[in-house]
Amino acid sequence: MSGKALLVLSDGFVFEGRGFGSEGEARGEVVFNTSMTGYQEILTDPSYKGQIVAMTYPQIGNYGINEEDIESLSGTKVEGFVVREYLDFPSNWRSSMSLGQYLRDNKIVCMEGIDTRALTRHLRNHGTQMGIISTIDPNPESLLEKVKRHPGISAFELVKEVTTKKIYSWKDGVWKWQSAIAKVQSSKFKVKSFEDKNSSLVTRHSSLKKVVVYDFGVKLNILRNLAEAGFDVAVVPAQTPAEAVLEMNPDGIVLSNGPGDPETAIYAIGNTKKLMGKKPIFGICLGHQILGLAMGGRTYKLKFGHHGGNHPVKDLSTGRVEITSQNHNYCVDINSLHGQVRLTHKNLYDGTEEGMSHVELPIFSVQHHPEAGPGPNDTHHIFKKFRGLIEKG
Repeated sequence: MSGKALLVLSDGFVFEGRGFGSEGEARGEVVFNTSMTGYQEILTDPSYKGQIVAMTYPQIGNYGINEEDIESLSGTKVEGFVVREYLDFPSNWRSSMSLGQYLRDNKIVCMEGIDTRALTRHLRNHGTQMGIISTIDPNPESLLEKVKRHPGISAFELVKEVTTKKIYSWKDGVWKWQSAIAKVQSSKFKVKSFEDKNSSLVTRHSSLKKVVVYDFGVKLNILRNLAEAGFDVAVVPAQTPAEAVLEMNPDGIVLSNGPGDPETAIYAIGNTKKLMGKKPIFGICLGHQILGLAMGGRTYKLKFGHHGGNHPVKDLSTGRVEITSQNHNYCVDINSLHGQVRLTHKNLYDGTEEGMSHVELPIFSVQHHPEAGPGPNDTHHIFKKFRGLIEKG
């Protein structure tokens, strides 16, 4: 454990705790996540670039860190991490190191020992705001001045910081526990390896459909689910021209999740305009927002955002309520797209828009995360829906 650590919000609210990650300071937009598990996936989710994440579940770190449950090939993405109680002695057969060691290795400034319920209530009542974590400066007034000098994450084009630098293909399907057990090779554990005829990484399909994924900060579980649904997946950098994507002649195009204000990704909006009507398009989270802006609509910022794995969303076409994983601060104003799209999904917590479908073109999108990682699997079927849309021509 490190010594004293401070979290100072831009409105002057101060929390005192203890550091347990890397020493130093971290500034970012402070948000709270209501997931009970999945901290490793959250730490590596590119959508959290520019943000300090506070977990509402009281004890974090109990199952450690493993080599598989990551959502980015390039490691951690959060600016800082806040928990109520950090557990430094993990117990799980897949664990390869403690959470604290992982955070130190990745130079993430963290703190524990604060009243995260009070922090969550403050953000809920006063809204998401900038904050700073410090283990080296014990002066709250000094830290407040530092955080006030931060222009806010809307001043940065964060997608460029998390996107891939080159095109790559993806073939692995969703995680299967049989395969994971077979991979365990350690003298500490006596785990019996076995073969299972149904444990192949990807469900085999008679014919793969080619899909190009724009990487605005794509989570790996999106790629896994696309492969599982029968897609030959190619991932391209966020600034790839629409003409270059069309030359690849894909059967469909996916606009991925990502961090920050969608209005800052001007190139993505422009490329999406050029692609509409040329190929079927599926947008997820930031990709959903970019689609809305490309159609000439508006986006707006939520008071404290949606971050967690327990958000009920109603599918308006079926009436089914699904529990979803969410991570976003912005929403599409469906009314600004009147006549172009129909609302397909609605958040039952606050009534905000969660999905849309174009009235004429083969285009649809969702604000939540159908790939989960972490979270429930209620909406995995949306990837098969995209394949079905492509197969209909």
